[in-house]
Amino acid sequence: MKFSHIPVMLGECIENLNIRPDGIYVDATTGGAGHSAEIAKRLKKGRLYCIDRDSDALAAAKLKLSDYSRNITFIKSNFGNLHAALEAAGCTQIDGILFDLGVSSYQLDEPGRGFSYMNDGPLDMRMDRNQALTAYDVVNGWPEEELKRILFEYGEERYAKRIAAEIVNKRTVTPINTTTELSELIKSAMPAAAKREKQHPAKRSFQAIRIAVNSELEEVKSAVTSAVSLMKPEGRIAVITFHSLEDRIVKTVFSQKSKGCICPPDFPVCVCGIKPELKLVSRKAILPNVLELEQNPRSRSAKLRVAEKV
Repeated sequence: MKFSHIPVMLGECIENLNIRPDGIYVDATTGGAGHSAEIAKRLKKGRLYCIDRDSDALAAAKLKLSDYSRNITFIKSNFGNLHAALEAAGCTQIDGILFDLGVSSYQLDEPGRGFSYMNDGPLDMRMDRNQALTAYDVVNGWPEEELKRILFEYGEERYAKRIAAEIVNKRTVTPINTTTELSELIKSAMPAAAKREKQHPAKRSFQAIRIAVNSELEEVKSAVTSAVSLMKPEGRIAVITFHSLEDRIVKTVFSQKSKGCICPPDFPVCVCGIKPELKLVSRKAILPNVLELEQNPRSRSAKLRVAEKV
């Protein structure tokens, strides 16, 4: 299957990255390389580092970006290891970085990857298929209380307790092997009113399990913080999030880094000495426009936040 991903808010990302032809840029979540291609087109003497943990994504990106290969370094890595991965490639300072935290269309639409409740496939959900932990392990092995926790915290699923109990009841009889089995089980645990909601009943739970499998939230904070430390003055960091938990993390890091001083408000003078590292390019998140929402419904929950190194 062709690796594809419609780049969300492409124009807004490129405009806000403020790309210089001789700059050093990073696409920390290369995916289908839609954003990478637009960055690479604008480089002359500059360099683009394309990072992804998914081998399929990197292989497809190399083909798509072959015309610009002289200016690109490809790195197979989790963006949570951003600093070490770039350092190993000889990169210590950058002019801009983009994080697109969405799941690619390929990963969602390819049944064998096990991400989607719409297609029957194995319970996998690994972005890096070399890692050991899979969705099967989470669903069939994690304690009921831990399942309830991730469903509630990561999926914001109000029926987390009922769904976790149903999963445990089912797996004591026979393992849950496929996405269809899990999806139907989740639906069976929910009240009739919840099944009539606009979104699929399994959406929140699948999101939660995917986040747990890939340690996504833990890595967002460390990756964004690392990116700030790598930025040159006036460099830009742009982050696209797709649910409130990710957005809250990014918003908090940007706020803390743009505030600087952490002294109590009643101190007459600053004694901590902490200076602002960022300034917000836009105080509010940038949202997809109406045309993009029509052309790419998967962009509807996207938010773009941009900050500049001071």
